[in-house]
Amino acid sequence: MSIYPLGLRIEGRRVLVVGGGTVATRRVPALIAAGARVEIVAPELTPTLQGHVDAGRAVWTPRRFAPADVEGAWLVHVAIDDPEAAAQVSLAAEEHQIFCVRADDRDAATAWTPAVTRHGQVTVAVTDGGDRRRAMAVRDMVAGVLEATPPAAPELKGVALVGAGPGDPELITVKGRRLLAAADVVVADRLIPGVLLGELRPEVELIDAAKIPYGPQAAQEEINRILVDRASQGRFVVRLKGGDNFVFGRGGEEALACARAGVPVLVVPGVTSSIAAPALAGIPVTHRGVAHEFTVISGHIPPDHPDTLVDWAALARMRGTVVVMMGLKNLPRIAERLIAEGRSADTPVAVVQEGSTAHQRSLTSTLGAVAEATATAGIRTPAVVVIGDVVTVGESLTLASN
Repeated sequence: MSIYPLGLRIEGRRVLVVGGGTVATRRVPALIAAGARVEIVAPELTPTLQGHVDAGRAVWTPRRFAPADVEGAWLVHVAIDDPEAAAQVSLAAEEHQIFCVRADDRDAATAWTPAVTRHGQVTVAVTDGGDRRRAMAVRDMVAGVLEATPPAAPELKGVALVGAGPGDPELITVKGRRLLAAADVVVADRLIPGVLLGELRPEVELIDAAKIPYGPQAAQEEINRILVDRASQGRFVVRLKGGDNFVFGRGGEEALACARAGVPVLVVPGVTSSIAAPALAGIPVTHRGVAHEFTVISGHIPPDHPDTLVDWAALARMRGTVVVMMGLKNLPRIAERLIAEGRSADTPVAVVQEGSTAHQRSLTSTLGAVAEATATAGIRTPAVVVIGDVVTVGESLTLASN
């Protein structure tokens, strides 16, 4: 069967979807993303589709299809598994000269949905001619090439603040990796996955932020200056940080510095180790019936320091999970303060070192004993401390390593 491939611009145009089940659930999001006015006709909807309707992204008519429903549509999607009812929709679309996609019978359709991959402004659609598996394999090969190919230079300007994730190079987002491949300048932190730097183009200027020879505050000012300076030269700058930019990553300071200088900023969130490290050790920071909240704090300042912004008394009274980042050095004083403020010394505690990497290790203890246990075990930074009953949830879990 010969086909004529075509891209449809359906923004603001009516697209009719007949059916409210799993097939429609898969098809509707792409139509919404393309800006279509999606109208669904079906007796019932899946919860996901109901969510789109409740949010105003689609309109639902709660009944069975009637031939008049196709009038005014630019495209019809049949997402039902009843061949007789689907044929009725096809016939109505044919009579009105409207292209119709059939999920139940591709040979009876006048349009097919291809295997699609999207990267920035580039969309690649692979039609299959009946061999859907092969089309998806081709789509995936093209996606791999696009991920490794920098976007066109005019597409990217200013500074991108990219969170690289907790340490495993595969945990950086697809968008983060794409922008990294396009960078002219990369300003990198110490805790990023080093493998990512080996993938940079030879001409990329790499600035190791950990080696800027100033005190902490002066170093941040110098990083801000470098970001603005390189972006002002017309170069695309990626500020690459471990974890997430805005979770104790000073990303807000860098974004403000760029904004003051008139430099456009793109924020790409990263997987924060405050959640990822416990999860990879088998510890959910929340668990039904155990913890209804979790709090993430920075432990780089000891509890008795005048500059601390943590309400330690309130923290000790909480029944949920406390996650401490950058707190290994001050762990003895943190544990002592929480106990003094009323948290039980028997509260379960876990310490996870270098979560998501080949060097990940963890130990479990109690609030009263964790400082000594950590020192004895030789746990080193970076490490995340988890305090709360959720620690015991993971004791029966055996997680795969990859």
